[in-house]
Amino acid sequence: MAKPVLVSGIQPTGKLHIGNYLGALKNFVDLQNSGKYQCYFFIADLHALTENPTAKDLTTNTISLAADFLAIGLDPKKSIIFQQSQIEPLQELKWILSTLTPVSELLRMTAFKEKVLQALKPGEREKITKEKFEEVVEASNFGLAEYPVLMAADILLYDAKFVPVGDDQDQHLELTRTLARKFNAKFGKTFSEPNSLHTATPRVMSLNDPAKKMSKSMPAGCLFLEDAPEIVREKIKRAVTDSGNEIKYDEEKKPAISNLLKIYSSISGENMQKLEKKYTGKTYSEFKTDLAELVILHFADYRKKKKALAGKSSALKTILTSGSKKAGKVAARKIGEIKKKIGISL
Repeated sequence: MAKPVLVSGIQPTGKLHIGNYLGALKNFVDLQNSGKYQCYFFIADLHALTENPTAKDLTTNTISLAADFLAIGLDPKKSIIFQQSQIEPLQELKWILSTLTPVSELLRMTAFKEKVLQALKPGEREKITKEKFEEVVEASNFGLAEYPVLMAADILLYDAKFVPVGDDQDQHLELTRTLARKFNAKFGKTFSEPNSLHTATPRVMSLNDPAKKMSKSMPAGCLFLEDAPEIVREKIKRAVTDSGNEIKYDEEKKPAISNLLKIYSSISGENMQKLEKKYTGKTYSEFKTDLAELVILHFADYRKKKKALAGKSSALKTILTSGSKKAGKVAARKIGEIKKKIGISL
């Protein structure tokens, strides 16, 4: 019996941080190694175009992300690792699905609204009027609005049954399910409706501001996977804490220490009750010191492997090319079936 297909991708937009790891990559490796799925993991370079990267940066980041995939534990012998842009049928399916997608649905997407608002200065975001927002929407690049349709094509093209996503992608996945239902109702059973697989830690907050998601745009509050030990120690030492001195998980009353506890628990595997007991009577400083050493040790092997892969761009390109060919064959079969269903394959 064939294993259910699992699909997910990451944009090549720069260095990965611990939020990317706990929110996606750790789960990718665990799912791959479970042996329960046929895994497709791709570098979402087409999605990355919405960030307007230079050609040089996009190429460099794509190769770097391929190295990250391998260094973190993804294995081309166990998973199909490929480059999104090399799958030609993807564009055909995106167009077909776009004809089933109301524009209003895309403009209502929370992620789209958040991306549009990022173009504004912080002070403007809170005071924005409906008219001003509409002006900003009209000036935004269409790729931001079209993003969920491309994501749907990424998933449906491989008959994915499962998609590891963060909670911020749930709305996009629901659109994918809706488009699958619409297509099936109009043209006959063709697509399965994919289900989400969430990580235990879908969201890691900034070390400097627990009200904001960890982001490379705020590097001082961001733990990058490649950070040297001394940098990790310094960033965690400077991480904000809450009033009082009790090391307790309470996202409402103690958001800063709760964020640090979540990182500790996710990496160590220790539950919150055990950690709270372990650090009863201890200071924030003692806890931070232990957390820093845990992070350093956990990513030591990753840093070593990533460094070794740094000069092997040809080998990394070969892996991506091989994986893209495998994924491309599956995609070609599926788009052939789709074209027959809709009447454009004579």
